[in-house]
Amino acid sequence: MSKPLRIVMLSREPRNYSSRRLKEAARTRGHHVRVLDTLRFSMLLETEEPDIRYAGRRLGHVDAVVPRIGHSVTFYGTAVVRQFEQIGAFALNSANAIAISRDKLRSLQILSRHDIGMPPTAFAWRKQDIANAIDAVGGAPVVIKALEGTHGVGVVLADTRKMAEAVIEALHGARQSVLVQKFVAESKGRDIRALVVGGRVVAAMRRLASGQEFRSNIHRGGTSEAVKLDETYARTAVRAAHLMGLEVAGVDMLESDEGPQVMEVNSSPGLEGIERTTGIDVAGEIVRHLEEQRDFPEVDLRQRLSLRRGWTITELMVTPESELAGHTLAEAGLREREVVVLSITRGGIALPNPGGGVEILAGDVLTCFGRDVAMRALIPPVRPSRKKKRKKKVAPKA
Repeated sequence: MSKPLRIVMLSREPRNYSSRRLKEAARTRGHHVRVLDTLRFSMLLETEEPDIRYAGRRLGHVDAVVPRIGHSVTFYGTAVVRQFEQIGAFALNSANAIAISRDKLRSLQILSRHDIGMPPTAFAWRKQDIANAIDAVGGAPVVIKALEGTHGVGVVLADTRKMAEAVIEALHGARQSVLVQKFVAESKGRDIRALVVGGRVVAAMRRLASGQEFRSNIHRGGTSEAVKLDETYARTAVRAAHLMGLEVAGVDMLESDEGPQVMEVNSSPGLEGIERTTGIDVAGEIVRHLEEQRDFPEVDLRQRLSLRRGWTITELMVTPESELAGHTLAEAGLREREVVVLSITRGGIALPNPGGGVEILAGDVLTCFGRDVAMRALIPPVRPSRKKKRKKKVAPKA
């Protein structure tokens, strides 16, 4: 077995189910684990020598940090995770990804820019804009969500416009920002929770509300059943987690007539409900993912990494005009040009180490290693936009 990992888990509740299971799974696989209170860390910011301490003492070497950060300490918790990243520890979920996923409005704004199903959502602050926001999502009934709510708290189903306006005004009066979302009637009282680890769905369950309750959260008395997701739902869950930048995520989706509708992407998903419902060792899958990352620190390849003069790793977007589109990797003759395709990202799914028979499609993103000159030649030239010439008006003959 490889050298054991030294893992720090950030949690204010070391005895809850998720913390205990992750600690147990890591120790079973021979790793050293400490579960430490997020708020007892302090950080030293100094030029080229960032440091982090716990209860005033140095921590020593840390290979990986597992954030289990509650909503109430998101700001300080992400600062702690960021400091671990600064000193070279691998963060299971990065500070930036956690911050984005915790901001409901920002996360929906990101998802809305991509081909991912989500209920029409509106955000407005002024009282006179509330009616327009309700109309924009299709009118009542609507779901009203406080941006700071968790476990279904701060989520209200308003059956009429009058009720919706009253609820929004009340929440605004309490200094709460709110989202107005279309009510997906066919999915009332149920949703799908998919647990994504390292770019794949490892477990999924359907959550069912109790009685007339429309919120399906297990914390609110709901029940659950194991499900095997079809390709559309699995792909949506993986892409949503990927767009948030999360290695581990709980993706909540509604089952609508139009397919999966993403409601939320959770950066610290609870493990109790999904492990007991499905019987899958999700904690073990998470620890295995940590092991896989041991020798592969995160590199953002969108920023071209210069390796040595004339050689680079970069990402190439395949456009319909590209000479590569429609050919297999073997037909494209990239190896002859000293370009190696490390992976192909297609529809949000990564295809690592693709074989020569894989066809390159328009829209693919190729992660390549090779000569800088060869890669420049593969980038299609930008076509100048052509302005339409206006026809001169000819005066009618008398």
